[in-house]
Parts: sequence; C-alpha cells; structure tokens
Amino acid sequence: MNPFLEAELTRLVLRRYEFQMQYGSIGWSVGATLGYAQAVKNRKRVIACIGDGSFQVTAQDVSTMLRCGQNTIIFLINNGGYTIEVEIHDGPYNVIKNWNYAGLVDAIHNGEGKCWTTRVRYEEELKEAIATATGAKQDCLCFIEVIVHKDDTSKELLEWGSRVCSANSRAPNPQ
Repeated sequence: MNPFLEAELTRLVLRRYEFQMQYGSIGWSVGATLGYAQAVKNRKRVIACIGDGSFQVTAQDVSTMLRCGQNTIIFLINNGGYTIEVEIHDGPYNVIKNWNYAGLVDAIHNGEGKCWTTRVRYEEELKEAIATATGAKQDCLCFIEVIVHKDDTSKELLEWGSRVCSANSRAPNPQ
C-alpha cells in the first residue's frame, strides 16, 4: 500500500479493521463494507480500501450504500488488474477491463442521496481528496479512485505470492 495512504488511514483513526484472509476471496470487500457500515451507522464512519478487480465483482452494492444513506469512504485502488493473482500465477486472465470507476459510482448515484467522487493520481491530489472527504463531504458516501501503477505493491505481497505459487505447483500428496 502507498505509504502516504497508509499513514492517512491510520490518522483517520482506524480503531478496528476487517480483511479477507490473504486475498482469498475476491469480491468480498464491497459487500462486507456495506454490512459493516450498516451495523455501525450513526456511530462510526467506515473506511474501505478495495481493489479494482474486487470492486468489479460487486459494484452494485454501492447502490444499497447510497439508498441507506451511508457515509463510507471508499478508496478504490485502480491498478488495472488482479495484482495478487499475477504474483501467484501470471496470465492474461489477470488483466481486467479498466472502468471509469468514479464515473460508474456517479451513474449509480444518479443525483439521489449524498455522494461525492473523485479520481486521483498524485499524492497532493490524494491529500486534497482526503481533506474534502473528512471535511466538507463528511456526510456523504465518498468514493476516491486512486490510480496506481500495476506493479505498485508491497514486499510482503510479493513474498506471499511467491510462497503460494510454490505451494500450488507441488505435486499432490496421494495419501
């Protein structure tokens, strides 16, 4: 994860977090964000970091978030594919059709409810987006599409992907 984004999320008071086990359930995050935000509504603001591939699986849940008046902040990490899958087993199936994610959420919003979207490419733009989401738009569902290079990943993710790749390539144990 981008060090600046990680520091900003920590600053925004991450008191509790949920995550899918080792990237093992693509598509889990959007529905989980919806449910978690509904459970803590009027008490806490949920912040989610969702990959573009995962988002494509369950993007329609944003409609329910808007209908329920949630003020979640979603950071959509747009790296053009399934980076973790590339590290486990590379192939053309890991490159996805890039969407205009911020535009899609605007279309789902359709002027009904409170929603603010933006797309950022640089740290300064990200700082401004976070300031807006936590200031003037704190009562809105805020969707921040963060464009990153397809190979922008952590050392830990690379190491984990390599270990899973190695384990997946072993011959079966006949027992």
